[in-house]
Amino acid sequence: MLLFLNIAQLILYIGGLALMGQALLFVLSGQKRDTNLFYQIFQIINKPWTKIARFISPKQIADHQTPFVAFCIIAVLYMAVTLAKIEHCITIGIEICQ
Repeated sequence: MLLFLNIAQLILYIGGLALMGQALLFVLSGQKRDTNLFYQIFQIINKPWTKIARFISPKQIADHQTPFVAFCIIAVLYMAVTLAKIEHCITIGIEICQ
């Protein structure tokens, strides 16, 4: 169970950092962001998260806002997994979780 929680936390952490990197490049690159190689890599990494966000969000949310929605979803899931991990470690004993 602890291994599953660690893997889930790692996947969410990578997705969150990739979305933050994409947001930073969105601001720094300006209009040339579509030709930026690293921005394109971040788009590929974040595609599953943005598709989930597009599926969950209502139609009033514009397509350019879905990365923010995806980041919010990842943040909530990361907190939930962290709390589940804390609860699991308290249940089985803190010494075992280290």
